[in-house]
Amino acid sequence: MEFEKLDSIDRTILEHLTENGRISYAELGRIVDLTRAAVRDRINSLVEQGIIDKFTIIVNPRKAGKTLSLFFDIEVEWNKLLSVADKVTQIENITNVYQMSGKPSLHVHALVDDQEQIEALLRDLRVIDGITSIKSDILLTRFKERGSFLV
Repeated sequence: MEFEKLDSIDRTILEHLTENGRISYAELGRIVDLTRAAVRDRINSLVEQGIIDKFTIIVNPRKAGKTLSLFFDIEVEWNKLLSVADKVTQIENITNVYQMSGKPSLHVHALVDDQEQIEALLRDLRVIDGITSIKSDILLTRFKERGSFLV
């Protein structure tokens, strides 16, 4: 993916940071043929411009004990969409909440340990005022997944 605001050096820096957020300024400098200080300045500029939103890690949920990934399509009443979204985001095992186009609905991801947590999660969702229907699916296989994207 190309971005007009980025030159080839910034794209290369971002590509390497995306693959290894712990890479040193010195190592990046060797890759892009700049000094460590120049790389630091470029990264700080990318942060100040909001191009880099945050630095984080990606945890493998299965290796951390969250063996089941769930996806919910939740239809809601229009006038309660924001309050439902607020309540759904506060549920512990829910990791992502998105408003979808079309009908008033939310697409929700959750990570759980076992069947009991699935049942508890569904109980928590069913009592939220404004939810009109819940469709749930359990993830079977991940073919491709990125926590970020390369530029």
